[in-house]
Amino acid sequence: MPQPRTLSSFTLENKVCLVTGAARGLGLEFCRAFVQSGSTAVAVLDLKESEAKAAAEELTTFAHGIGLDNPTVIGIECDVSSEASVQNAYKVIIDQFGRVDVAVACAGITENFTALDYPADRIHRLFDINVHGVFFTAREAAKYMIKQGGGSVILVASMSANIVNLPQPQTPYNASKAAVKHMASSLAVEWAKTGLMKLALSPGYMLTKLTRTVLQGKDDLKKTWEDLTPMGRMGDPEDLAGAIVFLASDASKFMTGSEMRVDGGYCCV
Repeated sequence: MPQPRTLSSFTLENKVCLVTGAARGLGLEFCRAFVQSGSTAVAVLDLKESEAKAAAEELTTFAHGIGLDNPTVIGIECDVSSEASVQNAYKVIIDQFGRVDVAVACAGITENFTALDYPADRIHRLFDINVHGVFFTAREAAKYMIKQGGGSVILVASMSANIVNLPQPQTPYNASKAAVKHMASSLAVEWAKTGLMKLALSPGYMLTKLTRTVLQGKDDLKKTWEDLTPMGRMGDPEDLAGAIVFLASDASKFMTGSEMRVDGGYCCV
């Protein structure tokens, strides 16, 4: 019996995809979704080269396991807070693949300090990664995509761009994600006629491996997050797979400047 096929506009075949912060967590899940959707040219960018290359090897094995014969998945060291590092990473990708069609700015950090106690150096570090790093990633993508006639740039924001999380204090993080959300809208308008799609993806609480580690021994916090989410649970990373593929594919080609929230209804209450 023939296998069911999705709409052709959702395929990522022949598309070169890159994801920052992709050695683990949501970034790695996004790469996996791209491979599942037919991309055989994927760049895994992360702060440590060894971890980026290990994730690339994991994805290559995964691609072979689902029947992709010739995947090319590369791991690249990239400190998104450094414009030069981002530029060098893109050069490696262009040298390897000749183009870039999908860029996902996923690298980000969060920390929980009260506003009065938040160390200044750590605020600077958070904004360097979460805001400046996203801008450098998006701008460098645009330099190549405009020349080639278009592409998809997805900025990973958060439901925290729209609400104030409870009970943990994280004002700088929330502000950084609000900046990312508005950055996507602003760049979308600025580049609307270039063929680029600029979109924001805003996840809610997701049970990544990192989140599971953070929540160890904190059952009360996990229950609070679940109780505040109308669907009554935290999301699985796989819950974002359809959203990221939609935003990366031609299926969303008339969307730009939009935010897609995947939060179990958290922002509705």
